[in-house]
Amino acid sequence: MTVKIAPSILSADIMNLERDVRAADQDGADVFHIDLMDGNFVPNMSFSPAIIEGMRRVTDKPLDIHMMIENPDAYIKTVIDAGASTVLIHAESTQHIYRSIELVKSYGAKAGVVVNPGTPLETVKELFPIIDRILVMTVNPGFGGQTFIPGMTKKIQRLDQLRQTAADDNFDIEVDGGINAETIAQCAKAGADIFVAGSYLFNGQDGLKDRIDGLRSVALEAKQ
Repeated sequence: MTVKIAPSILSADIMNLERDVRAADQDGADVFHIDLMDGNFVPNMSFSPAIIEGMRRVTDKPLDIHMMIENPDAYIKTVIDAGASTVLIHAESTQHIYRSIELVKSYGAKAGVVVNPGTPLETVKELFPIIDRILVMTVNPGFGGQTFIPGMTKKIQRLDQLRQTAADDNFDIEVDGGINAETIAQCAKAGADIFVAGSYLFNGQDGLKDRIDGLRSVALEAKQ
């Protein structure tokens, strides 16, 4: 059973980002999730490749880059050179998503596709054999702290069923949006493997380690 907890630095203290990244690294984070937003594809702006480069200097953990930008192909090499481990691209953000995925892999990084709450899985099925990850958005993209959309568990379940019935489809299922101790159980039971959590981890009153360990424990139990 695969369970990985991916803190989203969108909810970290931007004035103390190195402190928060080091703390999450030491407290059990498996992956770091970094949102790149351009203010066009989504109505918000955040971070740049310089943040990726800076984080790579303070952690050896994989860096999961969620590109919420138009024309992602223009930035793929830049973010990989900065230290990205996985590059996740929205199906709607580029005219040729298959080519974008191949471009990521040509630079030696893992590649994934992102499906929004309104994106049918059928639009990305042809990508299954060449991707390493599918990120299912469980909120509308662009802002942290949103409420989990319950209907997305059915999409995760359908995706897991598709993955199990195809011999050449070997990708991870990642979820992002509104993840907490309750929703992570629903997503894990439906078949998700990697869980992005931001507000729940960084804005909690108890310790970061307790929250990371708690999410992992709940997810593992739900998968049994």
